[in-house]
Amino acid sequence: MFTGIIETLGSIREIKTKDTNKTYWIESSLGPELKVDQSLSHDGVCLTVEEIKNNLHRVTAIAETLHKTNLGTWKTGDVVNLERCLKPGDRLDGHFVQGHVDTTGTCTGTSNMNGSWKYTIQFPEKFAGLLIEKGSISLNGISLTIFDLTQKEFSVAIIPYTYEHTNLKKLAKGDRVNLEFDMIGKYVNRITLIQNKTEPVENSRNTY
Repeated sequence: MFTGIIETLGSIREIKTKDTNKTYWIESSLGPELKVDQSLSHDGVCLTVEEIKNNLHRVTAIAETLHKTNLGTWKTGDVVNLERCLKPGDRLDGHFVQGHVDTTGTCTGTSNMNGSWKYTIQFPEKFAGLLIEKGSISLNGISLTIFDLTQKEFSVAIIPYTYEHTNLKKLAKGDRVNLEFDMIGKYVNRITLIQNKTEPVENSRNTY
């Protein structure tokens, strides 16, 4: 479980492909503090730390993860958002984030708002029922608030601190982003669908 509050950025140093999997070596200031078997959010994707070497740690993404997230587009030198899992008793500064990405979206526009930055994201229309105006969403692992919501697009805005301390400053039109919809909203939606005996929205595929 995470909160969507990014701790630091990591830099991808090496990528290896074996069969249908990809292994990543990532360098960050968290390296010396990590432990093998620890869960760590990478751009919103919960991955298990498999090996640690000084400031580097290794994780593996399987085929399902590569298909449902943007990890397959990562390149050596790319920067990713990192967050360690939530500890009992910690403040929940963002919202409940599982690290189970629901789908990817595409950035359709960026705007400098003279003190903040606005990003517009297009998402698959079948997920429209899982988003609400002023609701929470995890975008590349960052807890953000939705506005200007339509059936296939929404916008988010970030403050200068978020701009400087996450990889959104590198986000450009056409880039794919990882999206995880609010967990509480997904459960409410599921319960409502069952009670109404309607077909479920594709909202419960835990891909990570």
